Amino acid sequence: MSDYLDVNRANWDERAPAHAASAEYNFAAFAADPEHLSDVVTFDRPLLGDIRGLRGVHLQCHIGTDTVSLSRLGATMTGLDFSAASLTEARRLATLAGADIDFVESDLYGAPDVLEPGSFDLVFTGIGAIGWLPDIRRWAQVVATLLKPGGRLFIREGHPMLWAVDDEREDDLLVLDFDYFEHKDPLVWEQGGTYVETEHQFVNKVTHSWNHGMGEIVTALLDAGMTIAGLTEHDSAPWEALPGKMTKVPPYDEWRLTDRPNRLPHTYTLRAVRNPV
Repeated sequence: MSDYLDVNRANWDERAPAHAASAEYNFAAFAADPEHLSDVVTFDRPLLGDIRGLRGVHLQCHIGTDTVSLSRLGATMTGLDFSAASLTEARRLATLAGADIDFVESDLYGAPDVLEPGSFDLVFTGIGAIGWLPDIRRWAQVVATLLKPGGRLFIREGHPMLWAVDDEREDDLLVLDFDYFEHKDPLVWEQGGTYVETEHQFVNKVTHSWNHGMGEIVTALLDAGMTIAGLTEHDSAPWEALPGKMTKVPPYDEWRLTDRPNRLPHTYTLRAVRNPV
């Protein structure tokens, strides 16, 4: 199934410069303020804990704002992404921010071929990453392969229940219209824009994505030799996932369902530790 990589890579290559120029990613703040962190990592800090001195890898790092933020918290970071254009922007951001980060080009499943297995204390995966992968069990094996025994995974992601909701309805109903469980065939989307404000007119509009149920994610990690250290579900997301139905709320300026937000888990944080050999 190599076609999904080619299709998605073309889309992300085109998104990268638009994202890097956007106010949402805010490269200027990283350049101006040596303590500036991405909104996602700022939200993550209470559960992330002290990462000073750890060797970390950010899988599917895109243009590197979270990667730079983790470096600023004291980890020695590597960023990995399959989009050369994204890594060009990530390297530029690291230079602007004065961060010493190694960025490596590879698809997720090829990570053990370009990174040293068993050499990382921390694997970090951020919002909107694993949905581009067709097989969550292979993802879990990659995570376990990269970690040292006792090393830990930290992932915050959109909740699979949120991904299953129809986000284009104009009424107030929450309707489950998409797969919750992993399915062999991808969801194929054709959309002309992206999730930041941009005037760019996109040419590569098609993407392929998959949902993965919470049980599938947890079981994949357990079967890969990991122990679950924590699973926290959140009632907010760092983007307006359901336009017209959400309100921005303090203290992190995340988005929450306006009407009875407790009906729907928006995102989750999962922490896991690789078992001793």
